[in-house]
Amino acid sequence: MVMGRVRNWWSHSKTVAVIWFSSLALFFFLFQLALRNSTSLSSLPSSESAMANSNRRSTLYDKMERDLDQHGAAFLKHGETSQSLSLSDLFTLKDGFVTPVLKAAHPPVRANVLYMSTEYSVPISKAVKQVFDPYFDKAIWFQNSSLYHFSMFHASHHIAPVPASEIEIEAEAAAAKAVAEGLCPLQIVLDRVVLTSTGVLLGCWQVISGTDPVSIRAKLRTALARAPEKQLYDEAILHTSFARLLSHPKASLMDTDSTSNPIKLFHKLVSQLNNEIRGFKAKVKELWYVEEYDVLALALNGKMKVRRFQMGCSRT
Repeated sequence: MVMGRVRNWWSHSKTVAVIWFSSLALFFFLFQLALRNSTSLSSLPSSESAMANSNRRSTLYDKMERDLDQHGAAFLKHGETSQSLSLSDLFTLKDGFVTPVLKAAHPPVRANVLYMSTEYSVPISKAVKQVFDPYFDKAIWFQNSSLYHFSMFHASHHIAPVPASEIEIEAEAAAAKAVAEGLCPLQIVLDRVVLTSTGVLLGCWQVISGTDPVSIRAKLRTALARAPEKQLYDEAILHTSFARLLSHPKASLMDTDSTSNPIKLFHKLVSQLNNEIRGFKAKVKELWYVEEYDVLALALNGKMKVRRFQMGCSRT
């Protein structure tokens, strides 16, 4: 009788143990599956995040679009232009001819930018010149179409310079290359063209696919720990300079209303350009690490050293 009880107890214990171990195994399996799914999902771009970044850019571009009306054409009074610099810091205008003022940067500015190839920049540049050149003749500076770029992140800039040795610069370049290898090429679309109160004609872009500028800047900030905390641009923005207006339009081409209110003409020209190139698509595949030995060398065709890195991410 005792033996029968022992056998029943043993049989019951084995059943409980089997059920317990089976439950534990099932729990562990489901936990690992959930963990793998979570990791996989976290590595994919969030559609909600992408939408938030897109909306943030749209809000920025709306504000930039209102700038000319809100602050007037400051460039006609030789006011401040890009990065807290005045027009006289950047250009001389004599007898209708524009010449860039190249000033040595001490220390050199170290910029990380996305590069737009001439496959896309040349058609844009041609359209910009066709619309604006007849009205401004030589009183306009067109961005070199072989240097169209999107500023991303500065390891050092003229407002907050960060001196670096050659060894430190090489380390920064290697870090930028490592970042580039993890980036996916960007498919982008021109959202709009705006003219700011400082006279800069800008292309404002949205991202269709690829690594978002917000993520690119975050990766560069992590990789370049010595960089200035305060950067020059909003982390979501994706813009490039097309041209800089430096003086009044030619009076011979302006009607009576435009003579007294040049902003009306500026809106007309920007609208005309938008009608021609808004919606233009491009692909960005390179990150550049640039040492600008002259202030705004990328914008003014100054002295610089460029290291070009291909984006290494490949989508399957």
